Amino acid sequence: MTASEPQQTVGSMSERQLLASFTPILSEHNDRVNARGGSRLKLGPGDDCAAIDLNGGQTVITCDTLTEGFDFRTRWPSGYRTTGFDLGYKAATQNLADVASMGAEPMTIVVSVSLPAQTPAQWLPDFARGLVTSCNDQQAWHCTISGGDLGGSKELSITVTAVGLCTTAPVTRSGAGVSDVVAVSGRLGWAAAGLSLLDSTDYDPSDPAISSLITAQTRPAGAMRAGISAASCATAMMDVSDGLVRDAQRIAAASRVSIDLDTQALARRAEKLLPAAEMLAGPASAFDTALTWVLSGGEDHAMLACFAPGHVPEGFEVVGLCTSTSGSHEVTVDGKEPAALGWDHFGA
Repeated sequence: MTASEPQQTVGSMSERQLLASFTPILSEHNDRVNARGGSRLKLGPGDDCAAIDLNGGQTVITCDTLTEGFDFRTRWPSGYRTTGFDLGYKAATQNLADVASMGAEPMTIVVSVSLPAQTPAQWLPDFARGLVTSCNDQQAWHCTISGGDLGGSKELSITVTAVGLCTTAPVTRSGAGVSDVVAVSGRLGWAAAGLSLLDSTDYDPSDPAISSLITAQTRPAGAMRAGISAASCATAMMDVSDGLVRDAQRIAAASRVSIDLDTQALARRAEKLLPAAEMLAGPASAFDTALTWVLSGGEDHAMLACFAPGHVPEGFEVVGLCTSTSGSHEVTVDGKEPAALGWDHFGA
C-alpha cells in the first residue's frame, strides 16, 4: 500500500473476507498442535460449534472480557498505540493463566471480537498472531483455537473462553490451612509499572529497563507452567490478576484463614522496579512506589499459591504465611492493614 492509498478497514470488507484474513493463522496453529499430539479438538472453526473430546479428567472453563476504555486504551498519553497483536496476546494470557491456576492443562480457547467499522483490516490478522504467540510463549502446547464470533460494534471488545483439563481434582482457593506458607511464581508489579509509564510522557522508550515494563503491561508473560506443575502440592492457588493483596484476600476468605505478607521477602521484587519508580515518583518515594506496584498491581498473572511447610516447589518464592482468623483483616502486610488493596472493577 502506498502513502496515497487509503487504509482498508473492517467496514469496507465483507464478513467472509474478514474471516479469510485471519482464520488461516488459527488453522496453522491448530495443525501444529495436532501434530504434537494430545490435542482434544475434533472439529475446529467453520461450523456453528467446535467439537472437543474432553474424556480423561475434570473440565475447567473460564471467560474474560477486554473492553476498550475500561481494560485497555488504543492510544496512551505516552504516545503508545495498542496493537491487535498486543490485545490478542493479552487476551490469551489472562485466560490461560486462569486455567493453569486450577492445575489444568489448557485445551482450547474460543474468541469473540466486536469491532468498530473504522478498525484497520490488518488488526484482525495481527490479533490472531497475538493469540497464537501467547499460546506458544506460555507453552500451552495442547491448546487449540477452536472458533468464536466476529461482529461489529461502536467500541472494541474481546471475550475469550478457555477450556482446560485436570488429570486430578482442580486446585481451588479454599484449601489453605493455618501454618501454610504463601508463595509466588512469576512477576509482581511489572504490569502496574508499565501502566504508569504508558500514562506518562516522561520516559525514554528506548531504555530496555523501561520498555520491558511496558511490554509486561501490553503483553503479560504469566506463569502458566508453574501453576500446572504446582497442582500436585498446592493447597490453594489462583493467578494474580487484580493485585497480590486483593487476590490474597480472595484465597484468605475462601480458605477461612488470614494471610500476612512479608515486605522483606517482596523487597527484591520492588528493587527491580526502582528505575521506573525513581523516574515517575522521584528518588525519595521510589521504593514506596515500587512496593505499592508489587503489592497492589495486577495483570502480571503470576501464580499465587499456598503450600504446607517444606513442600514449596521449585520456581515459587515464599512471601507470606497463613495464620488464624483471629485478626480483623483477612490480609495484612507485616502485621498491618495494607494501604493499597489492588484493582476492584466496581470499587471506588
